[in-house]
Amino acid sequence: MSATITNVTDRNIPSKPLTELQQAILDIIWSSGPSTADQIRQALEPEHPLKDSSVRTLLRRLEAQGYLDHTAEGKTFRYRATTPARGVAARAVRNIIERFWSGSVERFLTGMVDEKVLSAAQIERLARQVRNRK
Repeated sequence: MSATITNVTDRNIPSKPLTELQQAILDIIWSSGPSTADQIRQALEPEHPLKDSSVRTLLRRLEAQGYLDHTAEGKTFRYRATTPARGVAARAVRNIIERFWSGSVERFLTGMVDEKVLSAAQIERLARQVRNRK
C-alpha cells in the first residue's frame, strides 16, 4: 500500500475563526483519530446532514488552513488533525485578545474578572501555576 502525506506550515494558517461545521469536523477527528471523508460525513449526519461533496470541500478548506493533513490510501484520503485541540483553542483565544483588547492579555483578564467570567481567586491560582512552571 502506498501513502502520500501533505503538510501545511504554521505561517500558512490564517487567524480566521472556525465555523461551527469546521469545529465539528475537528472534534470528530480529535475524538476518533484519522478519518475518511465518509466516516466524517456519517458522524456529522445526526446534526448536520451534508452531501459528500460538501464534506470534502470543508475538509479541503481545513487542510488549506493548516488544521488537517491527509494520507492517500489508494483512492481514499484519511484526514488527521495537525494541531491538538488545545492549540486550536489557544489560537482562538489569541484572536479574541487581539480583536477585543488590542493584544493586551492584562486587559483581557481584567475584563474576564469584571464580567464575572473568572474570579480574582481563579486568576491568582492561575498566576501561581504559571510561576511554578518556571
